[in-house]
Parts: sequence; structure tokens; C-alpha cells
Amino acid sequence: VQLVESGGGVVQPGGSLTLSCVASEYTREYCMGWSRQAPGKEREGVAVLNTINNAVYQDSVKGRFTISRDNAKNSLYLESNSLQPEDTAIYYCAIVCLGNWRFKYWGQGTQVTVS
Repeated sequence: VQLVESGGGVVQPGGSLTLSCVASEYTREYCMGWSRQAPGKEREGVAVLNTINNAVYQDSVKGRFTISRDNAKNSLYLESNSLQPEDTAIYYCAIVCLGNWRFKYWGQGTQVTVS
């Protein structure tokens, strides 16, 4: 499975971005999610969406980020609002959840900078 993210960029604190991810295969049957990796830090889970659209969020993004999917477009989205400098990271789309924020396949990532 190949995943291609887009939508990253530079935004001021308090701003918003919507990240998109397109998969090379059908997404309907798979749990998908987003993770991020900030400079000098380990990769961390951000949000996960299962096949019946139940979402789980990391505590630091609850109420600010929204994960969604469009299976007709094999796509996953992450709407991020009220962005803060600590949200600066490379954001990765992922598919096939293995539990505990781990995934089987990853995209190449898209950079989000809040400054």
C-alpha cells in the first residue's frame, strides 16, 4: 500500500491546516491514522480512525484536530485548528492499525511548521 500526504506548510500560531492522504488501495477495510515526529523527538500517534469511523485522539490534540476519511476517494484527512508551535512536526499518514499507535504502512510525511 502506498500513501501520499499533502497539505502541510507554514502557519502562524492559532491558524489551521487540513492534511490529506491518498492511498493506492481501497481504504474501506482498514483502520487508518496520523502520527507525527517533531525534531529531536520520537514519532507519536495523533489520531486513529477505525472502519466504522470511531476516532481516538492523543490528549494534546483533542478538541483541536479532527480525523476523517472518504472511502470513495481512498483518502484520509486531518483537520487541525488552533495550531501551536509544539504542533510543528512531520505528519505521517498510516494504514492498517497494529494497536498502541503502531501501523503497518506509512507515507513519506508532510511538514507542518507553526511559527
